[in-house]
Amino acid sequence: MRRILRVVLVTSGLLLLASLVLLVVAVTADPSPATGAADAVSSGTATAAAASSGTGTNGSALIGAAIAVAGSSLGAAIAVAYTGSAALAAMSERPELFGRAMVIVGLAEGIAIYGLIVSIILIGKA
Repeated sequence: MRRILRVVLVTSGLLLLASLVLLVVAVTADPSPATGAADAVSSGTATAAAASSGTGTNGSALIGAAIAVAGSSLGAAIAVAYTGSAALAAMSERPELFGRAMVIVGLAEGIAIYGLIVSIILIGKA
């Protein structure tokens, strides 16, 4: 039983580390200008929208992905802490509740998985 809770907590920790890596990548990312904007600037017909079309979107998407993973990991950690302690208390009185309790703890961990899916979608759009 403790082993399962350790696995859940380690998963939350790994997702939090992944969000920190994404944040570092987002901060150190060099925005690449759009090729169409560079051609338009060289011909002298660039508009403000064309000149700024590709400068900050990659960094913003990566920062958004990092925030999604970090927020969902913290939320999942809080949820697992409360549901895990309640599950242990319930199982100490009635050991046959093990399966139901682990399902509830697993549902709490699902919050972090949703944040990871959102970050994958955001990175795919970048």
